[in-house]
Amino acid sequence: MSQTDLSLDFSGTDLASLRTRAVLDFIAHARRTVPDPGQASDAQLAEVAQALAQLGLRRELFPEAHFPLSEEAPARVYRLYEDLDGHYALYVSAGQPGKAQPPHDHTTWAIIAGIQGHEENVLYQRSPTADPARDSLSPIRTVDVAPGSYITLQPTDVHTIELVGAETGLHLHFYGLGLDRLPGRVVFESRSGGSYRTFAPPALIRHPLISPAALREALRDGEEIAVLDVRETGVYTHGHLLLAASAPLWRLELLIDRLVPRRGTRIVLVDGNESLAHEAARKLVRLGYAQVSVLEGGTEAWAAAGLEIFTGTNVPSKAFGEVIEHDKHTPWIDVAGLRQALDQGQNLVVVDSRTPEEFKQFSLPFAHSLPGAELVYRIHELAPDPDTLVVVNCAGRTRSIVGAQTLIDAGIPNRVVSLKDGTMAWLLAGQSLAQGRSTALPEPSPQGLAQAREQAARVAERAGVQRLDAAGLARLQGQRHERSLYLFDVRTREEYQAGHLEGWRWAPGGQLVQATDEYVGTRRSRIVLADWDGVRALTTAAWLAQLGGHEVYVYSPAAQATTVTGPEPVRVLASQPAAARLSPLQLQAWQQQGEVLVFDVDRRADHERRHLPGARFAVPDRLHEFVGTADDTRAIVITSPDGVLAATVAAELAHRLPTRTVRSLAGGTEAWATAGLPLQSGADGVLTGDDDHWYSPYAHADLAQRDAGFKAYLDWELGLVAQLEREGDIGIQLIAA
Repeated sequence: MSQTDLSLDFSGTDLASLRTRAVLDFIAHARRTVPDPGQASDAQLAEVAQALAQLGLRRELFPEAHFPLSEEAPARVYRLYEDLDGHYALYVSAGQPGKAQPPHDHTTWAIIAGIQGHEENVLYQRSPTADPARDSLSPIRTVDVAPGSYITLQPTDVHTIELVGAETGLHLHFYGLGLDRLPGRVVFESRSGGSYRTFAPPALIRHPLISPAALREALRDGEEIAVLDVRETGVYTHGHLLLAASAPLWRLELLIDRLVPRRGTRIVLVDGNESLAHEAARKLVRLGYAQVSVLEGGTEAWAAAGLEIFTGTNVPSKAFGEVIEHDKHTPWIDVAGLRQALDQGQNLVVVDSRTPEEFKQFSLPFAHSLPGAELVYRIHELAPDPDTLVVVNCAGRTRSIVGAQTLIDAGIPNRVVSLKDGTMAWLLAGQSLAQGRSTALPEPSPQGLAQAREQAARVAERAGVQRLDAAGLARLQGQRHERSLYLFDVRTREEYQAGHLEGWRWAPGGQLVQATDEYVGTRRSRIVLADWDGVRALTTAAWLAQLGGHEVYVYSPAAQATTVTGPEPVRVLASQPAAARLSPLQLQAWQQQGEVLVFDVDRRADHERRHLPGARFAVPDRLHEFVGTADDTRAIVITSPDGVLAATVAAELAHRLPTRTVRSLAGGTEAWATAGLPLQSGADGVLTGDDDHWYSPYAHADLAQRDAGFKAYLDWELGLVAQLEREGDIGIQLIAA
């Protein structure tokens, strides 16, 4: 992707959407007028400049609050638009009265137009001398750039700027190439010329800001918005906005195309204190995301404004589970009651609603694996006797509650309860778990399937789930530029890989409800679930509709629908040119020949399980702490389990350290292992603790720490209802019992 799709539709009426529409209209005009950004005639620049001046006259689109200054930062540059390759770069330059720049050139064409304030520009004639470092300057004319006026500059033109008067200056600066891609610019020491130095780009190009109060309003205005927290997930879990999805800065290229597929989505980026969000905005703008803002002051400012901060992961979904139990009084059985029922040989079945992978890690010794979306679909085969008690469990609370209520709402004839506090409570009671188990999913009988379809359809209708035919789906797909559209297949992994609709992602239904924020980054979007059997998509859709925040649809593919096989394809975007890759044998030779730094950058748990000899683990956004200085001669090699994240991180690191040798390991640690090379395990070399991921209490080897963690976690889940009440309505709307 080399540029933003300028045909994007922006239906929003908020200021950011209106500004984006105006900016893209201007960019489209500029691109038509100057089709080659590498060169432009004076006449072409004049035509574009008139359009830029008209944009500047729309003062309401550029409030000072979106481009703030401070005593510590009396001048700032804010990026509005830039192609992936750096061309057609548009900025707002903000400055307090008196801001000035000595004589300088740009090495690309430039246009400046006024929004507010008066910027005095003096153009100079540069007279070469025998010694270029002694070129002389003489003023030739002065141009006052104010609202409605402009100045155009060719690559070799030299000028000074000074904000005159008492008004804060806001000016639009439009360049053929982005400021941080112009290393050859020069600035003269005086207005008469003489020696000069290279003109460095701004230390940090910022992006339009949104205040906590304005973001709170935006989350409630009914229009699409994606709030993304760009800190590493482990840091994010210590305190974040409720409706912010985790999208770490250095992992954006892997996540963003699936998390926020529509390039015209209104996006707000969040971190702790604006230390990372502007770097993330740079990436997204260059990747074609057209309306990107940064939360002013980050979560620290949000909390200082008296707004709610949440800890943990998948919080909206977990809070949803607590609301379900609180409002619908989902029945439960505690460990003592379950133990007694088992000892007495009562007629019961226990089903674990987590994923098969989680079930295999640990489970109740007598439980059956039956993930959330499979419950209504298959429960008739496990509990054909209506007198059988059905107990639903998970590792904690949420999926136990949601699973039990799923069966209750469906109206199965059995008595259904959740296991209070799940396997955590089981362990706290001194019981033991089984490891490595797997249980086959029973195939529904014709009678059981007919019952399940009737039950799922009834609940989905009550929840307001909308059904689509082929024409309706085509209509939504034709509106992708206007509204975000997520297409999910909620069946098992094996069924999905055996044949799914092209372009549809895999999201097992229980997980889509349990961790919605990991799949859908855009609030108020459209979600369509493929209904292959008349049960699982409807069951999942009913819960998504009750969770709120989205339009939810179900589509039934034709019996002879064309499908594709294999795992879900993942498109990795590129915001920087790729760094070179090394094969495992090449890296081994480098290690034998001299000093090389090897960093594992994906997940600490994976690193501790197995890693290259000598490799150290660090989350990507802290690599700068450990790679040494710019003049360090050691090569840097980045690895990850499959090499995908490593390639992205190496590309960004190579851009930031142009004097260093930076490579990624092709195929990552898996390729190293496949080559038969030695591996190590353990926590040696872990540099950044738990920054990368939230670690569950189950990971504690010390039982006292584990049990304390369990109790803290369960207290946290129970406290979410009260915290959600303080947050305010987020759209949860449960169907009546």
